[in-house]
Amino acid sequence: MRDLLPYFKLYKKHWFGLSLGMILAFATVFASIGLLTLSGWFLSAAAVAGLTIARETFNYMLPGAFVRGFAMARTAGRWGERVVSHNATFKLLTDLRIFFFKKLTPLIPGKISTLRDGDLLNRLVADVDAMDHVYLRLLSPVVVSFFGIVALTTFLSWWDLTLGLTLGGILLALLIIWPILFYKLGKRNGQQLTENKSKFRISTLDWIEGYSELTLFGAEARYRNAIIEAQNKLINNQFVNAHYSGLAQALLMLANGWTLVLILWLSADGVGGNPPDPMIALVAFATMASFELLMPIAGAFQFLGQTLTSARRLNEVTMAEPDVVFTQNTADAVESHCIDFKGVTFHYPDSSQPVLKNIDLSIADKEKIAIVGQTGSGKSTLLQLINRYWDPQQGQVSIAGSSLAQWNESQLRSSISVVSQRVDVLNGTLRDNLLMAEPKANDEMLAETLTNVGLEKLLEELGLDTWLGDGGRQLSGGEKRRIGIARALLHNAPILLLDEPTEGLDKQTEQQIMTLLESHFADKTVLFITHRLVNLHKMDKVCLIEQGDIVELGSHEELLAKRGRYFQLTQTL
Repeated sequence: MRDLLPYFKLYKKHWFGLSLGMILAFATVFASIGLLTLSGWFLSAAAVAGLTIARETFNYMLPGAFVRGFAMARTAGRWGERVVSHNATFKLLTDLRIFFFKKLTPLIPGKISTLRDGDLLNRLVADVDAMDHVYLRLLSPVVVSFFGIVALTTFLSWWDLTLGLTLGGILLALLIIWPILFYKLGKRNGQQLTENKSKFRISTLDWIEGYSELTLFGAEARYRNAIIEAQNKLINNQFVNAHYSGLAQALLMLANGWTLVLILWLSADGVGGNPPDPMIALVAFATMASFELLMPIAGAFQFLGQTLTSARRLNEVTMAEPDVVFTQNTADAVESHCIDFKGVTFHYPDSSQPVLKNIDLSIADKEKIAIVGQTGSGKSTLLQLINRYWDPQQGQVSIAGSSLAQWNESQLRSSISVVSQRVDVLNGTLRDNLLMAEPKANDEMLAETLTNVGLEKLLEELGLDTWLGDGGRQLSGGEKRRIGIARALLHNAPILLLDEPTEGLDKQTEQQIMTLLESHFADKTVLFITHRLVNLHKMDKVCLIEQGDIVELGSHEELLAKRGRYFQLTQTL
């Protein structure tokens, strides 16, 4: 239960709605038990009165009015309880998703690199949804049942102490035994259900995202069989859950029957020391109705194992310490945006092999430097360190003479524009995908930027309202790359990081983009990563990196004059 403590704290914000939901649930149960109890007594008393002279003085109207009132109250209470409790629960789940996402974001890309996309999706959707069991199936029913048992025991004890305490003791014992019993029975299956649900989602997502490649390489059937296997395991878990739910209901009905027999036997000689009268029917019907208090918890606690497993999976993310922690202090505004690498050595967390080895590199303010080298030499890692996706194991990266550890996140992000190798297009309009870079931009600015990067075709038909992503217009790799360049132009930060910005573009478009970027280079500090050795003569410096070491550094002409490793690379093109 300790795993649920972080989520109980979120209840404070919605205490009124959650408490009101439990009060309405208690009122609904009270009306339901009162309806059946009063109906049993009323029918018996009316029958007895009809056989005696009391039929002339028996009050038929008042009990009848209470019966109708209880029926109306039960219907209204049930509706109100559903509306209030589900509204509070949905708000709670909304806050929980926001809380989870806030904890998740600082872990990117460090801790999250070991988790699959499907697993993250399952935690954000299914595991968060499982938290509604805590209130709707566990907390609320137990609280309502407890106070309902106390109220019913008090009411029956007013008429007959023995009968009241007997029924109350039986109900209280079941309230304690039933959750423990079915939690033990359903614990293992609940854990397996949560894990198999995650595996099923991961397998399905892998199959959908890689369907074309899997078909080409003849592996589609193997991945499809993995989905079927995960699905069969999940269905089996759900069958076991349904079996336990049915068993819980059946045993509770059996307990209800035997309790009714016991109460009838104890009240056969009369209630409260009186001769047998309609009060026996009142007690009997109260016993029958009382088990409605326990119905919500009959099989609910078999879900506790599932809920605890989901809570543990969420806690693996929410309680993880990020690899990079930003300061909350506000740094002083800077006019210069020089970048310095001093003795930087770095390896990724899942490897001990250094990607960068004792790098010393200084980039002056408004200087333009090209980073070249073969794939895997560490070029992109330099940009990741500047963005502070990671911190180096040794050495220091600084901007404007201040270590990145002294920059808060918002200041660092506002100082850097990035065009990365992978450009993510979100499910939304074209306008939404551009405004993320500059929220204050108007439609004219967005349209002009799209035209500058050669995407004027996207402005046809729906224009900026064109839907991108799933169910919308699909973009080619080159179009996605130009969307990334458009975002960088809109963000217009003093530091510009370009990671293969023209990869996937044809020669004409590449030249258009490079001309546009050159005009955008003015008054900016630029790091241009490429392996195509295009337009490098326009850069202030060229840095050649191989296997994590800086091999050569200088202007394009200086490196050619040396006739070293850079010169050899230019001759192979």
